[in-house]
Amino acid sequence: MQTNEQGEAFGAWLLRHAKREDWIGTLAKQAKSDPWFRAATTPNELRKRLQEAGAEGDIFEALDDAEVAWLSAQ
Repeated sequence: MQTNEQGEAFGAWLLRHAKREDWIGTLAKQAKSDPWFRAATTPNELRKRLQEAGAEGDIFEALDDAEVAWLSAQ
């Protein structure tokens, strides 16, 4: 399992940010409502899932931002 410097998996980190009032919060809310999403989900797994679902560009930008924030543990 891939984790950040604090030992936190991306999926778990993302779920904790569902109350944010930005694109990361929107992404987290969508992930929380997806029965497929797991706390151990990696950014690349989520990226693949979004591609398969036909997601648009903005959500991928949010995922990129979330990945950077997760890696820096913001």
